[in-house]
Amino acid sequence: MINVIGLGYIGLPTALMMASHGVEVIGTDYNKELVATLNEGKTTFKEKGLDELFKEAVVKGINFTTEYQTTDTYIISVPTPYDKFSKKVDPSYVIAAVKDVMKVCPKGATVVIESTVSPGTIDKYIRPIIKDINLVHAPERIIPGNMVYELLNNNRTIGADSREIGEKVKSYYASFCQGEIVVTDIRTAEMTKVVENTFRAVNIAFANELARICRHDNMDVYEIIRICNMHPRVNILQPGPGVGGHCISVDPWFLVGDYPQLAKVIDESMKTNDGQPSFVLERIYEIMKENGISDTGRVGLYGITYKENVDDIRESPTLQMLDIQERHLASPLKTFDPFFTDKAIVPNQILDFDQFLNEVDMVVIMVKHDHIKQRWDKLRGKVIIDCHNVCPIGERVYHI
Repeated sequence: MINVIGLGYIGLPTALMMASHGVEVIGTDYNKELVATLNEGKTTFKEKGLDELFKEAVVKGINFTTEYQTTDTYIISVPTPYDKFSKKVDPSYVIAAVKDVMKVCPKGATVVIESTVSPGTIDKYIRPIIKDINLVHAPERIIPGNMVYELLNNNRTIGADSREIGEKVKSYYASFCQGEIVVTDIRTAEMTKVVENTFRAVNIAFANELARICRHDNMDVYEIIRICNMHPRVNILQPGPGVGGHCISVDPWFLVGDYPQLAKVIDESMKTNDGQPSFVLERIYEIMKENGISDTGRVGLYGITYKENVDDIRESPTLQMLDIQERHLASPLKTFDPFFTDKAIVPNQILDFDQFLNEVDMVVIMVKHDHIKQRWDKLRGKVIIDCHNVCPIGERVYHI
């Protein structure tokens, strides 16, 4: 039996996928409300294919509890935030989970850490608190909005102290994973996951910086990128309003925090991405002046989540922008998002799309949900700032 610890965006799909493929699984989370919801037969967040996977896993016998189990294998999938001052990983959730496992696990048990950590975290923080158990690092490799597909198809990395234990853990993942599963050492597994997300962050930063350069001299960044990408060895990404989520916006900081004198390109790239919401806010101000809009209450941000077609708001560029406004004592812009409707977290949002449009003269497309792509005609007559170059309406459409 496998005890999956942490039933959030990564742990829950992992537990359901294993259970639906015949592995005996018990999911554990300290959040009593979350566990109660799962035991009522309901999922706790929106994700394509998740409800169907949930039903299949329940039929196969998955259970959910707040209690740690006595078994031979554990998968820990808890958050790993970073200290915004030092930029170093905060391993406290992983440490706490491992300590709780140590209270109930037998000698020789295997603890698999899926949480993303900086290189050396397991040696520095986890090894000193364990005794007579096997440690494995199997970093997750999935993205909200496509989790079920990516769990099935993405390649995986298993980092272990011994080949034997690594192969044993590999067999659990191979029960559902159709991609290649590589077994290596723990420190290499730690590094590869962080490097993957850092590569993407640096490339996004290049696109964002290019957008600022082109804006400065009134050039079309999208046309320039389109032409450059016709070269067989060039693949520039698209600029956007910022970087969110718990991977690309967080993991590269681990390297900056651990190697501050070496990670110069990474450091500057992350600062560029972190500064993008401020850049968009300045762009909003410029376009408001150009169109004679003086009341910020007539400006609306479409999209609160960090990416399209999910309800995940972690490190959302929209929330970053609203935080900047609040710190400058400005009244927040109106917001709307079809996937996120919790006014306790975002009190200034309007829950009805037509009401949102009636109350604003300018719409800033922060997230390219399918919802907006199916309703372009409703935006006619509005001033539009398209942060993703997706709006087909030709009238009064601006870009970052």
